[in-house]
Amino acid sequence: MKIVITGGAGFIGSNLANELCKNHEVLVIDNFDNGEKYENNKRKYFGTFNNLLEFNGLIYTANLLDDDFYETIDKFKPEVIYHFAAISDTTLYNENIVFKTNINTFYRILFLANKHNAKLIYASSASVYGDAPSPQTVGLNEMPKNPYAFSKLTMDKIAKDTGAVGLRYFNVYGKNEFYKDTTASMILQFGLQILNNNSPKLFVGSDKIFRDFVYIKDVTNANIAAMNANGGVYNVGSGKARSFESIVDILQNELVKRKILEKALEKKYIPNPYKSAYQFHTEAKLDDNFNYKPQYSLEDGISDYLEEIIKIHNKLKG
Repeated sequence: MKIVITGGAGFIGSNLANELCKNHEVLVIDNFDNGEKYENNKRKYFGTFNNLLEFNGLIYTANLLDDDFYETIDKFKPEVIYHFAAISDTTLYNENIVFKTNINTFYRILFLANKHNAKLIYASSASVYGDAPSPQTVGLNEMPKNPYAFSKLTMDKIAKDTGAVGLRYFNVYGKNEFYKDTTASMILQFGLQILNNNSPKLFVGSDKIFRDFVYIKDVTNANIAAMNANGGVYNVGSGKARSFESIVDILQNELVKRKILEKALEKKYIPNPYKSAYQFHTEAKLDDNFNYKPQYSLEDGISDYLEEIIKIHNKLKG
């Protein structure tokens, strides 16, 4: 099939691109990092060639806000469109920029999907749930707390009844997330802290802070399954909430078992500066009507990912 992946040089998009290019004609369209930053001093673009070293397909560089982005997709005549390109920064509060970039452009993506009768699969987000009680369920208690989350909920409403599939990712971790900088998962951040022989830093009360951590290989499989899914919005998580304390314990146990760490390091606890706007418990309610079943527990995912974390650590050390 002919498949377009917007934002295909980013974390989730690149993993999908690297997999789909084995059997399909794939076009990755991405702005790529150019060093620009938003007013909050965070990078504008996270796409990088480093994520596409295994990719065997077409690449085009364009900005989501520019006409040639859509002209390129139109000329390619896709059968499937995966749409990941967006502002994904939850700390950017400039509503005008976030909505122009995420919401306005979504109408153009939908138009192209309709024009070419292409299956549209787009990135929604678990952030739309805000402080909703667990398990977070599509259609219930959706109360976004920042412009990014609001934009994703708006996209879900726009796409309703179009046949498009929206995937609400929970806390994704795995290969190619390193280039997300400070927004990379705590699995990677804790792993690098421990490998540097630094005490892992946890917020006070981390044993009571739970997240639904989902491995990138499961997320890639969910995106592939979405090709044959009925239109609608689906959660993509592990379906199980785990604490940040658990991450550190699993990492240290695995490193000790592999004789990379002599013994577990003492944990260091610091105040939580984000306490007033923090999600303390997320857990995806999975939909039996969506042919997605996570294969990786947190233990399995960390074990599979650890070699990559070690490679990153060694590269940073020089």
